[in-house]
Amino acid sequence: MKNARSFPAVSNPAKTVNCLALTLDAARGQRDSSRKARVLNGVLAFTVLTLTSGVVMAANNQPLLSQLPPATVSTVPSNGDVNPYGVAYVPRDFRSGGVLNPGDILVSNFNNSQNLQGTGTTIVRITPSGQPSTFFQGKTGLGLTAALRVFKNGLVFVGNMPSTDGTSNTVTRGSILILDRNGQVDGMLNDPKFVNGPWGMAIRDDGTFGQVFVSNVLTGTVVRFDIQMFQGSDQVVVRDAVQIASGYTHRPDPAALELGPSGLAYDEEHDILYVASSGDNAVFQINNAGDLFSDGGTGKMIYQDNTHLHGPLDLVLAPNGHLLVANSDGFNVDPNQPSEIVEFTTAGEFVTQFSVDPNNGGAFGIGLDDIHGFIRFAAVDDNQNILRMWTIPPAE
Repeated sequence: MKNARSFPAVSNPAKTVNCLALTLDAARGQRDSSRKARVLNGVLAFTVLTLTSGVVMAANNQPLLSQLPPATVSTVPSNGDVNPYGVAYVPRDFRSGGVLNPGDILVSNFNNSQNLQGTGTTIVRITPSGQPSTFFQGKTGLGLTAALRVFKNGLVFVGNMPSTDGTSNTVTRGSILILDRNGQVDGMLNDPKFVNGPWGMAIRDDGTFGQVFVSNVLTGTVVRFDIQMFQGSDQVVVRDAVQIASGYTHRPDPAALELGPSGLAYDEEHDILYVASSGDNAVFQINNAGDLFSDGGTGKMIYQDNTHLHGPLDLVLAPNGHLLVANSDGFNVDPNQPSEIVEFTTAGEFVTQFSVDPNNGGAFGIGLDDIHGFIRFAAVDDNQNILRMWTIPPAE
């Protein structure tokens, strides 16, 4: 039986986050039993969505929202931060008791009020009714990225990649902040071996056991943190960390600051992690992502489409099994396809696309949630500093 090593990846000026050495065999047993429970419960029961020209479609290609525009809300907080990046829904089984409530949407800002990249410090909370407020405001010059996710025990994980002057010349590797449900810093992941420009994030959340997948834009790698959480507590134990993928193209970019692996989407039922790589203009598939303890390279390329992909960034897995990716327009730019969100199958077949802004560079963070069959889809528009939100009723 192989033992997990004690991993000193967490630092916190206010609270000590313990790093215990627990057995990996026990961890795998918890994962296997929870997967069996999910299969028996038959979770993936909803069939949605196709998005085209602002129209949300059901699996039978019938429009659900007709030509009605989505609801929109500003993502600019009181300090004037702009350039919204990450989008994360607060899960419906979220442990309440603080500022956050189930159904809230969090949006992280990458730029400050002077629009300098890598200097934003805020996360905006948007209620289901569309009311915005500032959930978190950190120190000067954080540069909060699209690596943003919420665990149902009450913790929020968010990546940052600072730049002092808004250019790639001064970019530093950053860290991953752990916030409590009131927006207070509770811990930090900052080991330089595993945190190097955290750009995208996906999680697995079993309540007490969790996995955090992070893409590093500065090194072209993907890492996984295995964590232990405790009911009624904000304590986090890092049980292990491993680099599970590497070799993605990464480079500085004058417009996007950095290009590299970014959006991540995790298929928990099949233990597959999907990686959107802006620098490769492609999407990759990593099998057995939750159980890997070695680096398997880039994984299998499943989608490369120079007609419809233009620097794929954030990525979500839809209930119909398709993938939705936001294009940054930082690669293979096409002025006739600005700020596109593209839907495609995991077999690499294009389905449809639609634009969130008439100009290039507006699409970045996207998020999707389902509540009793109602699908909520949200996409930021960087150009206008707004969040667009669609509510899709169940297909008949």
